[in-house]
Amino acid sequence: MKAQNLKNAMFGLITSATVLFLVFTGCNSKTDPEDMKVKGLKDYYADNFLFGVALFPEQFDDSLSAALITTEFNSLTAENDMKWALLHPTLDNYNFERADRIVDFAVNNNMELIGHTLVWHSQLGKGVFTPEGAADESVLIDSATLMGRIKDHIFTVAGRYKGKVHGWDVVNEALNEDGTLRESNFLKIAGEGYIEKAFEFAYEADPNAELYYNDYNMMEPAKREGAIRIIKNLREKGIRIDAVGAQAHWELNYPPLEEIENSILAYAEAGVKVMFTEMDISVLPSPWRMPSADISVRFENNETMNPYPEGLPDSVNTALAQRYLDIFALFNKHSDKISRVTFWGLHDGVSWKNGFPIRGRMDYPMLFDRAMKPKQAYHEIIGLVKL
Repeated sequence: MKAQNLKNAMFGLITSATVLFLVFTGCNSKTDPEDMKVKGLKDYYADNFLFGVALFPEQFDDSLSAALITTEFNSLTAENDMKWALLHPTLDNYNFERADRIVDFAVNNNMELIGHTLVWHSQLGKGVFTPEGAADESVLIDSATLMGRIKDHIFTVAGRYKGKVHGWDVVNEALNEDGTLRESNFLKIAGEGYIEKAFEFAYEADPNAELYYNDYNMMEPAKREGAIRIIKNLREKGIRIDAVGAQAHWELNYPPLEEIENSILAYAEAGVKVMFTEMDISVLPSPWRMPSADISVRFENNETMNPYPEGLPDSVNTALAQRYLDIFALFNKHSDKISRVTFWGLHDGVSWKNGFPIRGRMDYPMLFDRAMKPKQAYHEIIGLVKL
């Protein structure tokens, strides 16, 4: 290649990289030269906690989303592809293709991978609770058989990814809102001991992986106390639990900052790290008193419940930015107790909140808009640590 052609080619590569970075960061001509380095949330918050994102493997095929993932985050969670129903759809069948892609991406990009989730009452494979070949789903297996199936699932899944998964959401959403244990088939068949055995199996399958309990509405005092009972019970019996995952499916005015802080302190006092595992902040009216992640619940769509179908008004965008600013100021205050914050979706366009709990709604809960450009909230969060 001639020298001039080589020079032109190199200039083109540099220009393309710069343009790509400007798209992601929203920089302008007044940007400080130091900021032209490709930095993301993970870099600004390197001394505070991990920044994670939940995703699906098709996002690796798109150059913009793949670059955004690796620039901004240092932790990955499979949004759905490590759940029982997708990995283990029937008793004698495992399908690891999609999960393997996520694991490989995390390993190749030196990102901490979170396994979500091993034991959950929802999104299960067929026949988990019934005798093999049974047509009547009301006929349940005995406790020993269920424990065997749980062990097989955990040993197969956690064993396959041993040394590659940083930590597992071992048990997910086992509590009612009042802090009592959910009346799932796990509880009906095996009693509360299924939680203990799940953590024991996970530890045996991969002793080096961290182990977590994960749930929503964990800022509510009653549910918080229920989670702390689980933590204390496990620790008193010498069963390992490293952190509690609080699903931060929140709203502009809920939960109160005071209860977020109370919860951080209470979980830390119980002896575990705190993780905010599924963060998004809905800007839409709520059909219930408090937000939830119970995917079985749905409400009817209407204009009142879907006020921004054509785009987010500036005033609401500003309110969202202020909410994120207040929350992350609190997170930073207690960064010694918090190990990770994970966003449940890369950008507004792929957020599950667009259709939950009301199908057809347009929500704007993430730090990046549908064009994958950073919103005002993104810059506010960075401003907290960019001093």
